[in-house]
Amino acid sequence: MSEMLRAPAEVTFAEELAWLESVDTGPKPFSWRLSPRMVRLFVLGSERADGLDREVAQKWFGDRSFVERAIVTLASDRGLLLIGDPGTGKSWLAELLAAAICGNSTLVVQGTAGTTEDHIKYSWNVSMVIARGQSRESMIPSPIMTAMEQGVIGRFEELTRSTSDVQDALISILSEKYVAIPELDADNIVFARPGFSIIATANSRDRGVNDLSSALKRRFNFVRIPVVTNKRSEAEIVRFRTEELLRRHRIELDVPPTLLDILLQSFADLRAAAASATSDDEKLESALSTAEQIGVLEDAILHSQFFGDRTLRAETLAGSLVGSLARRSPEDLAILNKYLHGVVEPRAKADGGPWEGFLDGGRQAIATLS
Repeated sequence: MSEMLRAPAEVTFAEELAWLESVDTGPKPFSWRLSPRMVRLFVLGSERADGLDREVAQKWFGDRSFVERAIVTLASDRGLLLIGDPGTGKSWLAELLAAAICGNSTLVVQGTAGTTEDHIKYSWNVSMVIARGQSRESMIPSPIMTAMEQGVIGRFEELTRSTSDVQDALISILSEKYVAIPELDADNIVFARPGFSIIATANSRDRGVNDLSSALKRRFNFVRIPVVTNKRSEAEIVRFRTEELLRRHRIELDVPPTLLDILLQSFADLRAAAASATSDDEKLESALSTAEQIGVLEDAILHSQFFGDRTLRAETLAGSLVGSLARRSPEDLAILNKYLHGVVEPRAKADGGPWEGFLDGGRQAIATLS
């Protein structure tokens, strides 16, 4: 694990998953490692009523009903489509579910305009084909085909970014549960084993890029992941991810609660301003998602660690916020400047403390970028 830049969930939580499996007495669909109840517990964390001998930390923060519906879908033979705005934790939830159910979250296809049918079915090792001809040995199975053969979960990220040809190929996999290999005369069908399913994610802001056909929609159960609006839940998400970052980089640095409150309040203010804007020019290009909050805090922490005195300060946080959110010039800079003068400055005069440093750091960052 120490040699991985980012370990997948089944590696990060390997000991916890093994312990949950050892105490799990519930019924398990197919060849699942954990029962549905234990999968939910792994994702959402344990409660006193669960009666476990140890605490299981919460890893995804959202409504319990979303997780339960996702688990029930995967226990059937339907695909699961997690759809929502950027930064709502769709991919993280998909990874956690795959890790808990089958112990492998890495069978992933990334949907892009360049994704082809080969990426979800199979391709060929050209040198082996030239030397020995086409055979199962010279075939390169896709992550989805590998998931079919092993009876585990395959993942498809950003489904709506892939073309209609790729989406159409996925329909037959979800419907027939097999892939035909016409190039071979024998052993030319790969059947899905029990336990195979697909978790796909889609960005709701990509509507109109490559809309899903009605046929493909029918083969998925949709779970819509809303934007986190509860401050307490959002704070837990940011804190959880920040602690993970500090462990990964072996950084010993405290995040003062007051600065976390400032970050959360700033994003809440900017979201409110975006909601009341009358044109796109009055909105930041950023989605102002929880994931972007984490990115701002991560940037500030690393800057403090490597170029500061290893103390997170309001000035550094403000500079990271401006640097991360100002993607258009001069539009985004004007919006952030308006926010600093109209909201942060009065707050700094009234409350003082870290808000004063946040105002100074924001002004300096805008002046540098202007």
